[in-house]
Amino acid sequence: MKRNTLLLLLLATGSSVMAQQDHDNMMQQLGIKTLRPGPSGDEKAPNHANYDSALANPYPNLPEVLTLNNGKKVTTAEQWWKQRRPEIVEAFDREVYGRVPANVPKVTWTVKVTDHEFIGFFMPVIAKQLIGHVDNSDYPSIDVNIKMTLVVPAGAKGPVPLLIMYGQSVLPAPAQPPADDLEKINDAIKQLLVKEHPEFQQVFDKYPAYNPIAAQGPPGFGQPRPAGDPPTNQQLIADGWGYILLDPSSIQADNGAGLTKGIIGLCNKGQPRKPDDWGALRAWAWGAARALDYLETNEPMVDAKHVGIEGVSRYGKAALVTLAFESRFYMGLIGSSGEGGAKLHRRNWGEAVESLTGGGEYHWMAGNFLKYGASDAVFGAKTAADLPVDSHELIALCAPRLCFVSYGIPSQGDAKWLDHQGSYMAAVAAGPVYKLLGAKDLGVSNDYKTEQMPPVNTGLLDGQLAWRQHDGGHTDAPNVKYFIQWADKFMGWKK
Repeated sequence: MKRNTLLLLLLATGSSVMAQQDHDNMMQQLGIKTLRPGPSGDEKAPNHANYDSALANPYPNLPEVLTLNNGKKVTTAEQWWKQRRPEIVEAFDREVYGRVPANVPKVTWTVKVTDHEFIGFFMPVIAKQLIGHVDNSDYPSIDVNIKMTLVVPAGAKGPVPLLIMYGQSVLPAPAQPPADDLEKINDAIKQLLVKEHPEFQQVFDKYPAYNPIAAQGPPGFGQPRPAGDPPTNQQLIADGWGYILLDPSSIQADNGAGLTKGIIGLCNKGQPRKPDDWGALRAWAWGAARALDYLETNEPMVDAKHVGIEGVSRYGKAALVTLAFESRFYMGLIGSSGEGGAKLHRRNWGEAVESLTGGGEYHWMAGNFLKYGASDAVFGAKTAADLPVDSHELIALCAPRLCFVSYGIPSQGDAKWLDHQGSYMAAVAAGPVYKLLGAKDLGVSNDYKTEQMPPVNTGLLDGQLAWRQHDGGHTDAPNVKYFIQWADKFMGWKK
């Protein structure tokens, strides 16, 4: 085995052991002896996930979104804002996603690079790479630096709407020096190389046309673009929007071993979490809110009142959590989010509560969430039916703001595991809150027990709550153009 491969294997093994130790520690804190195993994604396995509709709803009754904990009905917007919404937030904070600490340190943003670039075929943009340093003066051994890239149209006549997307923080098309300047750089590099290594002179003499730094072609050209819609960033810029690429891993690692590091570890000064401490989903949402802080105070070319959040899969979960808890976000595109996102916890279809409580993704959630996968514990056994809230109430927390729930199809890679129908049911069940607050929901009945998904490529896009299942795979890209048109309509945005 090669040395680098062995090193990576040892690191991965060490990380896995640390995650298991952290998971065991949380089980001990909660008094859990054993957890039910999650279903297998292999349909041939003995414990395979259920895909039988007759068995899909063992707990058919969802918590009533417009009924207070004391049993009284919510009939006015004031009751929602002052009484019911805080009850739901508290339950999610305590039992599902965890609480954001009151003493999270401040973030100071620094612009590292500002570059004039082009996206696609000559769409000029201004791109900035930024670092958000979290004050670690109280615990210097943990250093958190949030990475993000901001891109806005260069010729915008006023503040533009913007979409924050969870992903790697990269510049779209870094500008290259002109040929004359590049020649000077290459001459200087050759001189330095020969000075340190005189034998290189023979190489340069043998290959006089060689340059250490090769010129790159103009942006937007090269190989023909594949058929279909342009990339998401091109569609946003073409419509006059800006966007941010926000790196979640720079906020909080996507593993259990990282819970004593990142922003969660910094706030806990390197100690393990308590049962109601926040998990990675809530930490990523916190990071997105800090990006919005920056836009509100430092970027006059961005309309901070019309900023959205986007993500797919685990980042689709994070996008929904962000929109639900961070009320300054105007809109969200929630892609293929599954369990922990738009999927109903109470559904027995594909991924389940037990997939998160006992699996490698427990770090997404609060420690208390483990209780609902327990088969033997000091408090007895608990199931998804014991959760005080479900995902329809998470979607309801977004009301009356714009929430677009997006999925693909299993035959193209958006696995049955994600429970498309269960996510649609959750959106249906969130509808009454949208209507109570004077907004439009999906435009169907709110009977989540009987409503079935509309046909593929048939969008329900008339209201502030929207649904569309496209005919692609595990991505939201085929729905981006519909999302932009839909959001433009409600914002009254014209380029």
